[in-house]
Amino acid sequence: MIKKVLITDGLSDESKKKLRGYFKVTEKKGLAPEKLKEEIKGVSAIIIRSATKLSADIIEASDKLEVIGRAGIGVDNIDVSAATKKGILVINAPASNAVTVAEHTIALLLSTVRKIPEANFSLKSGKWEKSKFGGVELEGKTLGIIGFGQIGGLVAKKAICLGIKVIAYDPFVSEDRFRQLEIRKANTLDDIYKEADFISIHLPKNKDTIGMFNREEFYKMKKGTIILNVARGGIIVEKDIAEALEDGQLGGAALDVYEKEPCTDSPVFKLESVVCTPHLGASTEEAQDRAGTIIADQVIDILNGKTATFPVNMPAIRPELINVLSPFFELCEDLGILFVNLFEGNMDCLKIGYSGKVSEYDVRILTSTILVKILEKYSAENVNLVNVDLLAKGMGLEVKEVKGGDSKDYVNLITLEGGSKDNILSISGTTTGKKDTPRFIAIDKFEIDMVPSSHMAFIKYKDIPGQIGKIGTAFGKLGVNIASMHVGRKKLSGDAIMVLNLDNEVTPEMLEEFKKQAGFKNIKIVNL
Repeated sequence: MIKKVLITDGLSDESKKKLRGYFKVTEKKGLAPEKLKEEIKGVSAIIIRSATKLSADIIEASDKLEVIGRAGIGVDNIDVSAATKKGILVINAPASNAVTVAEHTIALLLSTVRKIPEANFSLKSGKWEKSKFGGVELEGKTLGIIGFGQIGGLVAKKAICLGIKVIAYDPFVSEDRFRQLEIRKANTLDDIYKEADFISIHLPKNKDTIGMFNREEFYKMKKGTIILNVARGGIIVEKDIAEALEDGQLGGAALDVYEKEPCTDSPVFKLESVVCTPHLGASTEEAQDRAGTIIADQVIDILNGKTATFPVNMPAIRPELINVLSPFFELCEDLGILFVNLFEGNMDCLKIGYSGKVSEYDVRILTSTILVKILEKYSAENVNLVNVDLLAKGMGLEVKEVKGGDSKDYVNLITLEGGSKDNILSISGTTTGKKDTPRFIAIDKFEIDMVPSSHMAFIKYKDIPGQIGKIGTAFGKLGVNIASMHVGRKKLSGDAIMVLNLDNEVTPEMLEEFKKQAGFKNIKIVNL
């Protein structure tokens, strides 16, 4: 029987022709959710863009669905978890729009510095205001790129051709890769802020990057800096950037993405110094056609028993191995999140050690789980279990698995140790009890014993009388309840680490207030 493919958003004629060579293809656009539940029955593959939303109930209504194809990069409109549970492969086309997005970034930069939109509007309104729209040259200026993945790299190449000096920040891209591309590497975000005349953001949208660029960050930048965001909405706090522009701290901005989309009202829309476009980063004929072709080719392969080039969700794993390793998945996710939030600086290598019973098995899936949580914070790509090894290799990150046989004190032990020759962080964890509860048991050789929680604080300090009281009092004044406290130290009156399980989240503003009240500067807040 010929398999059926449903297309619900626009796809190029070439892509549809390819699919029709193998399958029965139906194209129906603008389906309401209830109608889509009917149409998805009997379909082996569905191909969508951003307009179609595939919620859990729609996916559950399918009866023969094998693959969901997203002709583009983002999969926010697909309940990937629901698809995975149902055994449906989700694929996308992550490389399809890189050139287009990079070109749009450069176009916005030129439009902003030469005030082209305002001049165009003025002239077409019947005015000749030549003196009002004086701009600045790009040559000799410095562009700071935050997030140096494929798109960030393309932006850098194009900017260099315009005579712009480029500095980039991405702690998980190796020094060698920066040297190969002849790009200067910033060790910290502050290095970018001090040097850059223009800053272009190329980060993913996740819990670590949402609201990352706010009032505090804007006022660390050089006065007059111009900000560009063609990545994801919500990374920039629009209210804060509008205030920084009105204050004169920032010299301008160009935004293609917004906190809420579709967006027809934003504080930045009122400002002449901001160039705005309605999420056009990937909107070229070439990118749209390329995305459709990539998805069509993958659907043909998958429905004919071959593997996908760009799978988004978890690959198949032998059932017997899943049963053995599943107790460690949560621990590995927690270790990855903790590591990336505590680590500071540049990371060239990561060693993951497995001791005890777990070391007897093929633990590559656990290593990949850890890497996903570490890389997804900064990578502009969609990091998943399938592509994480390739992304790590592309970044020049050396990853080593070490199996150590028996663990002295624990049935199983997993240790992460990573960084560079100048800065190393190590953390260890295990699982305990009938429910295989994750536990952190060491940070930089400070012994602790804690169960991870949604909100945690990690504080390094000198072990002298009265310190614990200061910490408790300061959090109490902020209305933050401490659920439990764990202290590790190596010697009396030396350095110590305190780990707190907190009942509620500590906002950046609360953290700054805590530092003022308690006097502790070396504190990290980690949210799982």
